[in-house]
Amino acid sequence: MELYEVDKIIIVEGKSDKKRIEQIITEPVHIICTNGTISVTRLDELIEDVFDKEVYILVDADDSGEKLRRLFKREFPEAEHLYIDRMYREVATAPFHHIATVLLSANININTQYLQ
Repeated sequence: MELYEVDKIIIVEGKSDKKRIEQIITEPVHIICTNGTISVTRLDELIEDVFDKEVYILVDADDSGEKLRRLFKREFPEAEHLYIDRMYREVATAPFHHIATVLLSANININTQYLQ
């Protein structure tokens, strides 16, 4: 799925986060993995690529996730930040129903079976 084909972008830290989210969503959304870090060059390219898209940041509730979140808030203030509960710490290990609720609150279509 190319960036120009979708209106919504979710930026996550890792591939396991991406896989978890892909299981829940039911609409075309491009999910980008930062692999925990992102270079200034890649960040600039990313900002340019997603200029006219709805961008959501969903990172872990730990130190590295918060560091990424601060970077995105500073460099890409238009992005909407989604938060998992700190008790789950990682997107990849948070319960499906919790992630589904977080995504639904951002008006991202999800498979309703995950709300149970």
